[in-house]
Amino acid sequence: MSAAPRSALVLAAGLGTRMRPLTDAMPKPLLPVGGKPLIDHMLDRLLEGGVERAVVNVHYRADQLEAHLARRQSPHVMISDERALLLETGGALKKARPLLGEAPVFVGNTDSVWQSGGNAAQMLASAWDPRRMDVLLLVVPLAHTLGFDGPGDFFPEADGGLRFRGEASAAPLAYMGLHITKPGIVDGVEEASFSLARIWRRLAQEGRLRACMFDGFWMHVGDPAALGAAHEQLIAPRGARPLANGT
Repeated sequence: MSAAPRSALVLAAGLGTRMRPLTDAMPKPLLPVGGKPLIDHMLDRLLEGGVERAVVNVHYRADQLEAHLARRQSPHVMISDERALLLETGGALKKARPLLGEAPVFVGNTDSVWQSGGNAAQMLASAWDPRRMDVLLLVVPLAHTLGFDGPGDFFPEADGGLRFRGEASAAPLAYMGLHITKPGIVDGVEEASFSLARIWRRLAQEGRLRACMFDGFWMHVGDPAALGAAHEQLIAPRGARPLANGT
């Protein structure tokens, strides 16, 4: 088993347009769910997984995010400033490269919240093998999700790889918004703003994009209805049955 990453990139620069009007005066990562801002859910999970340094990219209402993050003591937070231009996921990783270094890192979305299933970051780190993969995505069956309204992202391959849904009407697995990556996958991309999915598609064809299956319950907090549903799930009595997609 490789050493668990000690650094992470937390993607917090989005405009949060689907979450309006709640994001008219507040950035989406600061919206509370289950009594805690979304960004703190992700940072706390990464801290549980051994992360010591988290680089957070900021753009929309960046001053509010920076003020909030300045009050955290751990993990140590560094800011990747995208005020001038929103860079998408790939561009965010490229800009943050000097702060992240060369070793593999976690990358997490702030609209991803989950329950049970053990320590997801440690689960990813245990499955990480840099000899066989460049990116390891945490994925979950659609039946174990709440708030995810898409048709699914991936089909599993027999060898642990992933195949993009492509033209299929549906796929059984959803990407959970947390992965481990080699930062160098963005080296050589000339554009400032681009999506990581573009690189993932190439890596999938090369067999270097792999999957780690999550055995808990994942909530995608993408709009006000999903925010409310996630809040209700988090405050539900322990042992209450999850209201998963399709039930």
